[in-house]
Amino acid sequence: MIEKLESKSENVVGFKISGTLHHEDYQTMVPAFDAAIEKTGKVRVLCWFDDFHGWDLHAMWDDTVLATTHCGKIERIALLGDAKWEKWMAPFCKPFQPFAKIKFFEPAAIDDAWTWLDEE
Repeated sequence: MIEKLESKSENVVGFKISGTLHHEDYQTMVPAFDAAIEKTGKVRVLCWFDDFHGWDLHAMWDDTVLATTHCGKIERIALLGDAKWEKWMAPFCKPFQPFAKIKFFEPAAIDDAWTWLDEE
């Protein structure tokens, strides 16, 4: 499940991600990316993993399509989570987002993540 989070900046989108992601979840996420890119040319993303269980097969494909079609438009990605494997995701994601800066934050540091995304 994806819950869209409110951001103070037009070029920053945030999502709280929990459970298993499905194709329908990308119907929420992709339009938010596209709207921010249309307004500002680039997007910065906050992904907060809370009790995340991964992707089903169709959602895994959707994620691959999102990464490849939007990779040049994503400037920064803040990953939040408390499981060890979620911390491991930051370096794992780098080859799929070669132009984005990626940083991991603990959930308690969500304010720091938003601040980092807003920095010049």
